[in-house]
Amino acid sequence: MASKHQENRFAAYSTPIILAAILLALVLLVVAFGDKALARTAAETLIRVTLVVGLWIFVGNSGVISFGHAGYMAVGAYCSAWFTLRPQMKSLFLPDLPGWLLEAQWPVLPAAIAAGLLAAAVALLSGAAILRLSGIAASIATFAFLAIINTVYSNWEGVTGATSSVVGLPRYVDHWVALAWAVTAILAANIYANSASGLALRATREDEVAARASGINMYRHRLLSLVISGFFTGVSGALLGHSIGVLNPDSFYLGITFISLAMLVVGGIGSLSGAVIGVIVLSTVIELLVRAEQGFAIGSAEFALPSGSQEILIGLIMVLVLILRPSGLSAGREFKLRLKLPHKTLANEQIPSNRGEIK
Repeated sequence: MASKHQENRFAAYSTPIILAAILLALVLLVVAFGDKALARTAAETLIRVTLVVGLWIFVGNSGVISFGHAGYMAVGAYCSAWFTLRPQMKSLFLPDLPGWLLEAQWPVLPAAIAAGLLAAAVALLSGAAILRLSGIAASIATFAFLAIINTVYSNWEGVTGATSSVVGLPRYVDHWVALAWAVTAILAANIYANSASGLALRATREDEVAARASGINMYRHRLLSLVISGFFTGVSGALLGHSIGVLNPDSFYLGITFISLAMLVVGGIGSLSGAVIGVIVLSTVIELLVRAEQGFAIGSAEFALPSGSQEILIGLIMVLVLILRPSGLSAGREFKLRLKLPHKTLANEQIPSNRGEIK
């Protein structure tokens, strides 16, 4: 029994190793054979991995679809900007920031961690109210939260620049930095999924009534998962801002919400491996469609997809996946390594006899 338990634990914790190896292999291929444009695409893909894995920590374990995680991205992105922009830029474009924040200029890593912590705090406060609901009501409430964040950030001119873009962010996020955060998010998601809280939360996902009858505090476990999810979602927002060097509230609204949910659905909500595979597959499709919209040549003929084809085709891919493979490409299964250990069986043990002689 002990060896069987060890095998199961090894299989469970081998998932992040496999996923990290896949992402590392992709980065090495880009470094060896790609150009600068492909390197930027790789960095964007890895940032999406951090985002979608952060989303999966809550959605995949609780079963509650969230439309509000782009709001946590916005919180993290602007928080990192407040800490890393030069004081001269902040006093010019964000004059209503507190004095200590106007003068602050932190290194990029502490700023990213602070961005995640602020997003986690916002997730705690919003989740305390939203997660008292369940099902479709909770999902609609998360969308209302997203609308509130977008409205506030689009009108808070002295703090966020309102609809004007915040420029001048240090562009330090390349494929290696994005890879490090993606692997960290995958590791944290796997640890949480295999923790007591993660297992209890998935029990509520499978049968809410039975879980409540068993004494599981669904509200507490959902709130914990949302806080962890909010942290990595906030970090992904900071990474996105420091990848392109520009922030705008509309970058964290419906577009990023749709694409992150699409990646989760296509890969498979039921597994961490599905979340990562969904990002890789759809990011590849998006890159091919973008290049097709720019035009391509076949022999002497030139072709170009109409503008907007990307969104339409991604929507069609989602519909096809939901029809042909409702549980996603991963079918809810994780990538695992199997560890074979010798098992003791009754046949290999000497069973003492309890039969006595008849005198």
